[in-house]
Amino acid sequence: MKWAFVILTVFTGPFAAFFYVLGCREPFKETHALYVAARWRQVLGSTMHCAAGDGIGIIARATIVAYQHPPAWVDFPLEYLLGFGFGWTFFQAFAMRDMAGGSYPRSLRQTFLPEFLSMNVLMSGMVPAMALVRPYVVGDTDPLSGGFWFVMSAALIVGFVFAYPVNWWLVARGLKHGMITSPPPEGMTPHEGGSAMGASASTGAKVGMALFTIVCLATSVGLTHLLAG
Repeated sequence: MKWAFVILTVFTGPFAAFFYVLGCREPFKETHALYVAARWRQVLGSTMHCAAGDGIGIIARATIVAYQHPPAWVDFPLEYLLGFGFGWTFFQAFAMRDMAGGSYPRSLRQTFLPEFLSMNVLMSGMVPAMALVRPYVVGDTDPLSGGFWFVMSAALIVGFVFAYPVNWWLVARGLKHGMITSPPPEGMTPHEGGSAMGASASTGAKVGMALFTIVCLATSVGLTHLLAG
C-alpha cells in the first residue's frame, strides 16, 4: 500500500499526496487502526491501490504505442491487458498473497473479480478523459514531454473518481481489502487494522456487477469513438 501511494503521487502529484494524508496519516501515534476504520478511508486506500497498479500498465502501453506505433485496433486491447495484467498479477495477487494464506495461485483466484471490476470502471473514466484532453495539449503522445504526463495524470484522476463507487461495493462485501494497519496494534492479527477479504456477495450480485461494469466500459468506449468521429 505504501508503494501504491508513492506511485500514484508520482503520476498525479498533489492530488494523490492530499488524499494520502487525508486517508492514511493518523494525527496521533498508535491511532492508525482507529483512524482508517471509517469506510470512506478504507475505500480510498483500496481505490488508490487499484489506480496505482493499473496505472503502471496503462502508462506502459502509452509508451509502447508512442515508440512502436502498433495498428489502431491493437491500441485499446493492449492498454486494457497491460493495465489489468499488472494490476491483477502483481499489485493485487502478489502483493496481497498473505491474505490468501501465502498461496499465490489462490490469491490470483480471489483477486481476479475485484481487479476486473475496478479496471473496467477505471478505464470507463480514463478513455473519454484522454480523448477530451489530448486535442488541447502539445506533446500528448511523447513520453518525454510534459504534455504526455499531464494527459495521463488527468485521465488517471478521472478514472480514480469512476472507480471509487465500485471499490466501495467491493470493500463493503469483503471482496477487496481496505486500508491496512502494519504492524498491527497489539492483540490484533496482521489484517485486523483494516477491512479484510472474505466474500459476502452472492453469485448473482457478482455477475450483475460484472455486467454493469462491462456495459459502463463499452458505453464509454463507444461514445468516445462516436464523438471523436
